[in-house]
Amino acid sequence: MDAVQTKNGKSFEYACLDSLYRALSPTQDVNIEETSQLEMARNSFLATSTGIRSKLVMAADAATRVVLNLEPQLEHPDANTPLFLSLQTDDQREESDVRDVVCMRKQNNWEIGLSCKNNHRDAKHNRLSATIDFAEEWFGIACSREYFDTVTPVFEELGAMREKSSGRALWSSIDNKSDRFYAPILRAFMDELHRLDRENPLVVPKGLIRSLVGSTDCYKVITDNTRSTTWIEAINIDGTLGRPANGVSNSSVPCQKMPTQIVSMDFRVNSNKHVEIAFDEGWSISAMMRCISTRITPALMLVLSFESFPSTRHILTEAW
Repeated sequence: MDAVQTKNGKSFEYACLDSLYRALSPTQDVNIEETSQLEMARNSFLATSTGIRSKLVMAADAATRVVLNLEPQLEHPDANTPLFLSLQTDDQREESDVRDVVCMRKQNNWEIGLSCKNNHRDAKHNRLSATIDFAEEWFGIACSREYFDTVTPVFEELGAMREKSSGRALWSSIDNKSDRFYAPILRAFMDELHRLDRENPLVVPKGLIRSLVGSTDCYKVITDNTRSTTWIEAINIDGTLGRPANGVSNSSVPCQKMPTQIVSMDFRVNSNKHVEIAFDEGWSISAMMRCISTRITPALMLVLSFESFPSTRHILTEAW
């Protein structure tokens, strides 16, 4: 993700937190936790142009309208005040908690979170290299020696090209980069997933989906600037969303079942840099390989995105 996207992403996190504060603080005690993460996001928001800020605010307010209808605990505190609002730190998100904005009532141990994405729907970006153990990160199970023996020569070739050019060589100078680099790494990735799945029944399907949706139930909030619309998706695997409050109960947010098996996994038709993985229970994802920067590096980026969801997927759109 480039610097502009990162800045706008941080700005949208702040806009979502501020929107909740503006909606709820007139009727109850709301406490915003001042942290370095909040200061960074606020500074990014204030440094954006007036036009971009206006769109971020409208997109965030649209999300707030939807979430307030789904979460009675936000507007009906009973005696559980104050409501605490905070932005998660990067360290917390690296621990598989994808929530950016957290709303918490410490008095009754209630909390929900928003995962905020500004104009993109990628689920996860993961680096792969000769030393990164993706399986340990996702499943707590180490990648095999066979996997590293396969991918290491490919990444070493990239490292040698970088070193020979003193770091100036560009990806655009490589012919057939997909055949030479993307496809071999993706084949090794698929082989390793199959091995891990055989040796650890039920672990890989659930672990892979959990690594994408996050370890904690949340609302994914995604701006669609071209349509002036915000998408709000409820990830409610553990059934913690939509909890009643003070006698008020909104329509329940449906739960999604986790997958138990890999149904199919192969390259996308006519592509050697896209892999499609289908699971039971209606889940499927794509994994696309791409370079990390315009300059050659001894590492590649795996961009993971959802292709399909269970029939109980709960997604709403709100225009702004």
